[in-house]
Amino acid sequence: MSPAPTARFSDRVEDYVRYRPGYPPQILELLRAECGLRPAHVIADIASGTGAFARLLLENRNPVFAVEPNAAMREAGSQLLKSFDKLTTIAGTAEETTLPTRSVDFVTAAQAAHWFNRERARTEFVRILRPGGWCVLIWNERRTAVTGFLQDYEQLLLTYGTDYEEVRHERTTETIHAFFAPASYQENTSELRQQFDYEGVSGRLLSSSYAPLAGHPNHEPMMGELRRIFDANAQNGTVEFEYNTRVFYGKLA
Repeated sequence: MSPAPTARFSDRVEDYVRYRPGYPPQILELLRAECGLRPAHVIADIASGTGAFARLLLENRNPVFAVEPNAAMREAGSQLLKSFDKLTTIAGTAEETTLPTRSVDFVTAAQAAHWFNRERARTEFVRILRPGGWCVLIWNERRTAVTGFLQDYEQLLLTYGTDYEEVRHERTTETIHAFFAPASYQENTSELRQQFDYEGVSGRLLSSSYAPLAGHPNHEPMMGELRRIFDANAQNGTVEFEYNTRVFYGKLA
């Protein structure tokens, strides 16, 4: 049985912090130009995890409510971002943020909205947003076919992943219009890259909720195949992950 979305990353927080990609600073430039983002705007970062996107917002001097249901992820984020005095950490979900009505100017969700109950989350976002507020949904989508390594890595996940085909967010972004409807939205895409040695690519794999951990029958054969495809594709001891960072932004009401 697949774990509940709010519990999926509890046993892989360390790898998540060390090996997951961040977000390109161009997102802030986009939000300034298209949504009028200013440091005074209050932001609810939903399913904030370990705070990778919240960090960008805090560095922009925005007050941020980091809403995260998973206790281990929430604690990691609190520790990593403890130097920011405009951070407030909230134990809540996309469907029940616990935030006051009309309390924020932006609602953001990075690498997370595919886990939400779409109808309930949208209703909650409308409730907490001030009039004219913006909803911003972001995904780093791993490219799967542009290099030999990325093709082999995709096949590894299809072969050994526990529920990869069910939860891969590349499919869920195709229905993003249903989240914003009947409101309109805009989309922007930028590029992001990560370069890893074998230790790094192993940690990147194990940070994914669908990668079986030690003790699962698929774990050892998966790691053996990872070693094989790394050795076959590495150049100067590293391989590269490439992403399309997709940003969807609009007003919900």
